[in-house]
Amino acid sequence: MKGKFNKRTLIRWKVYIDRSKMYIGYIQFLLIIFVFINSLENNPVSQFVIERPLMAVPVILVLFVVCSLILGYLDSKLGFREEEIRNHAFSNPVLRQIQLSIDELNTKVDKIDKENRSDNNEL
Repeated sequence: MKGKFNKRTLIRWKVYIDRSKMYIGYIQFLLIIFVFINSLENNPVSQFVIERPLMAVPVILVLFVVCSLILGYLDSKLGFREEEIRNHAFSNPVLRQIQLSIDELNTKVDKIDKENRSDNNEL
């Protein structure tokens, strides 16, 4: 049992839980919509949902998908995700170390190129 239950297993489980949070968030959002509609008293929308749930639920799901796609598209077009990834990468110590190593290598390559050019110009 000890061999199968280790740090890697816990990390893998954490990743699974983190991934599932996104889907649980979708369900929670839909439930919040239904609670909001039900909280409206004597409203035509809430009456429609209560009287015709087989029609209302698909309509709400379609509206949810369409609105989500529009928000996701706007998020991508405005570049929020790229900036978020850039900020995350900057604060991640492993990625930061990789970036510093790449910068150091680029500096060395530039220095070697300059030396090679000056040697070729002397010939």
